[in-house]
Amino acid sequence: MHDNELIRMVNVSKSFGHVQALDGVDITLRRNEVLALVGDNAAGKSTLLKTLAGVHKLDSGTIEIEGKPVQINAPLEARLLGIETIYQDFMLAPNLDITKNIFLGRELTVSPLFQWLKRGKMEARARKVLADLGFTIPLRTRVENLSGGQQQVVAIARALLNPPKVILMDEPTASLSVSAIARFLEQVKELKHSGCSIIYVSHRLLDIMEVADRIVVIRTGKIFAERVKVETNIEEVIRLMMGIAA
Repeated sequence: MHDNELIRMVNVSKSFGHVQALDGVDITLRRNEVLALVGDNAAGKSTLLKTLAGVHKLDSGTIEIEGKPVQINAPLEARLLGIETIYQDFMLAPNLDITKNIFLGRELTVSPLFQWLKRGKMEARARKVLADLGFTIPLRTRVENLSGGQQQVVAIARALLNPPKVILMDEPTASLSVSAIARFLEQVKELKHSGCSIIYVSHRLLDIMEVADRIVVIRTGKIFAERVKVETNIEEVIRLMMGIAA
């Protein structure tokens, strides 16, 4: 393993019934890198992310983090390994307010014995994470009363609560306004420079060309091509997504 590699996936496969979502994929994520995954719908991009996130268990293949083999069979296991995920469908609890969603599963309590919440500290941290993203939202608003874009911001804030080693982003700007997308892309760059590595899935190629270091094209569950961002352009990436090799 190269010293700069953070995650290595070797010969990973995953099927759902007769559908082969991933077929012998080899892929690496390097330290302080934004790795973009592109491809048509059902190419296998989200499945790849969800195997790292602990949502789907691999049928075969291996995952190494910092050179050590790991098993990721549940989202909590991924989180304990320093992997956070921002899902396209938010994965929020609509009946809870913003602060409780940001801290879901990681609530600050008085003690292990007394499970009263440290509401003030939780709100202060939630407010800071949102402010760092450039947003101010009343923290006691229930998530079900937020717009799609605001819910996406809450999902992003939850992933950033405790700075992880790796953030998996599945269409993270899908519900954001143009100005919010610009702020979010700047945040992606800042996360990279602060030492975080990111796997970024998006159909917005302009966004990918702005933040990615490498671009991997997936077709029918297999790696079709890989390009260094500074050595390619949108036109070539589109051709590769269509299966037209250089």
